[in-house]
Amino acid sequence: MSTMLQIEAVKDLVEEAIDRGTTAVQRIHEAILAVPFDAVPAGGPVGDAAARVRDGGTQAVGAVYDAIRRINREIGGLASHVFEAIEGHEAVRRNVGDAPDHSTVP
Repeated sequence: MSTMLQIEAVKDLVEEAIDRGTTAVQRIHEAILAVPFDAVPAGGPVGDAAARVRDGGTQAVGAVYDAIRRINREIGGLASHVFEAIEGHEAVRRNVGDAPDHSTVP
């Protein structure tokens, strides 16, 4: 396996680890957010208001972690494009290096 393929594989592993870690931390934050709301009885004015606040908090937490995952994917995609450009540059360099030199005219 070429060095660039190994680097790409490591990049993929890191990207996946960040994604899974982000999801795990999101679940923890959602569980922490739920604790005080679980103590409020459902229904009635207080329970209904608490449910709306809880829903808003859950949506906010979800939006933050969705953004982290999206940024992670975008950075991974950018890194992949850089690796492709490097591989393309190396291929051109190899091919140009093998080509006969026509820069001088006899």
